[in-house]
Amino acid sequence: MKKIAFVLLAGCAAAACSPQIHLDFLGKDTLQEVVLVPSPAAEKILVLDIDGMISAFAPQGAFAREGDILSRVYYRLEGAAKDPSIKGIILRLDTPGGEVTASDILYHEILRFKSRTKLPLVALVMSVAASGGYYIASACDAIIAHPTSVTGSIGVISLFPSVESLFDKVGVKMTVITSGAMKDSGSPFRTMTAEEKNAFQAIVDEYYEDFLSVVAAGRKGRLTPDDIRPLADGRIYTAKQALKLKLIDEVGYFENAQKKILDLAGIKAAKVVTYTYFPKTKTNIYAAGMSGAPLLEKKSWEEWLPQLKTGFYYLWLPEIRK
Repeated sequence: MKKIAFVLLAGCAAAACSPQIHLDFLGKDTLQEVVLVPSPAAEKILVLDIDGMISAFAPQGAFAREGDILSRVYYRLEGAAKDPSIKGIILRLDTPGGEVTASDILYHEILRFKSRTKLPLVALVMSVAASGGYYIASACDAIIAHPTSVTGSIGVISLFPSVESLFDKVGVKMTVITSGAMKDSGSPFRTMTAEEKNAFQAIVDEYYEDFLSVVAAGRKGRLTPDDIRPLADGRIYTAKQALKLKLIDEVGYFENAQKKILDLAGIKAAKVVTYTYFPKTKTNIYAAGMSGAPLLEKKSWEEWLPQLKTGFYYLWLPEIRK
């Protein structure tokens, strides 16, 4: 081993070489435009990624350059709105969904962007765009899914963890004083009453109706509200199933989304670009996601599960029951 190491060092010295590291861990201080697909055309198509859990929570890390998903999308939409050469956006989705409010804000911001710029957006489903992911996709002019994608999961889930049995085992009692019988509704320290369940069910039903309205608006001309309700029992669909049910418009790949956005924009060619703090990691359309952060900064959505708080979600969350 020593001889091999000596030969390598000697070879480097002879060639006057030095190690070249391009990990770009620290990133840039401002968003950088990176060309993913070059073209001689002056027009641009922006790729905007929404991946992982949709939440207002901002994960922290040594190399963090971005806030929560809401601010990340907002900054990119603002940048696109200010660039007259941007002619459309491919919204690339790889998310099981997330918080009701965060999902609705992203949906609203996309609609607001479309209203003020008159630019088209095409949603491209990667592995999964379920629940809140499909909610957001409904704001786009067309939805294209990879052949092996899953989507749908139209519905609402509300989480109320309980530690009552655990506290009983360890002999811990919780005394709660409230101003009204419903003030501690959803408390993890006691069993939920029937009245409380009914109250929370009413909230879930209201958010569910909102979800149906969003899907109906997005699928207008393709599905009626009466068509949608039987499909919206929370189940996921494969890309082929979703196409047959008219929940998406096409099964295909990035090039299909690229062709569709060019058609909608009324142009023949455009370079494909993205905005990132980590330009060295964004070298092609399949490189790192929206943030472009180093791999050790990434989190899978499963790692977010322990951080779920009590609340209401547009989220595909399998295996949550006993």
